[in-house]
Amino acid sequence: MTEEMTTGSTTTTPLQAVLTRSAEAETCADPSSVMTLLGESDGAGGGFTSYRSTFAEGAVGAPAHFHTKATELFFVISGSLRVLVGEEVTVLNAGDFLAVPPHTPHAFAAAPGAEADVLFVFTPGMDRFDYLRLLSRVMRGEADPKEIAESGERFDNHYVDSPVWRAALEGSA
Repeated sequence: MTEEMTTGSTTTTPLQAVLTRSAEAETCADPSSVMTLLGESDGAGGGFTSYRSTFAEGAVGAPAHFHTKATELFFVISGSLRVLVGEEVTVLNAGDFLAVPPHTPHAFAAAPGAEADVLFVFTPGMDRFDYLRLLSRVMRGEADPKEIAESGERFDNHYVDSPVWRAALEGSA
């Protein structure tokens, strides 16, 4: 149920509750991970995007990138996730939480020898489910990787070169 509230000359629409039943959640899969799209809202107050990724052992997640508007939250449900934050690489284990503020370069992958099950939340949300669907199509060879580069502004994903991250990935090969 949505009600509009008027205060003075400002009208706002409060956020609605978002419920996604496990059996009804959309999934996007590629050879090394499965993303379960949990919920997305772009209403008053900024909204959010939330999804769960399950990474196979040694699977690479996202290359080094940053967001100009969103804070990205990570919660490791099980396994271990290696992350780059700025110029530092660390490993998050089950139960660990990380919040990466806007303009901070970051990247992630399953830690060497480990799988990872991770809850991701972006706030504010930006219709990121479309980005995750595109990413899945590219990883499966069904879409051109140029589409990802061309979508940077739309999805607030800005890729950067990180010698530190490249070295970390090469060191685990």
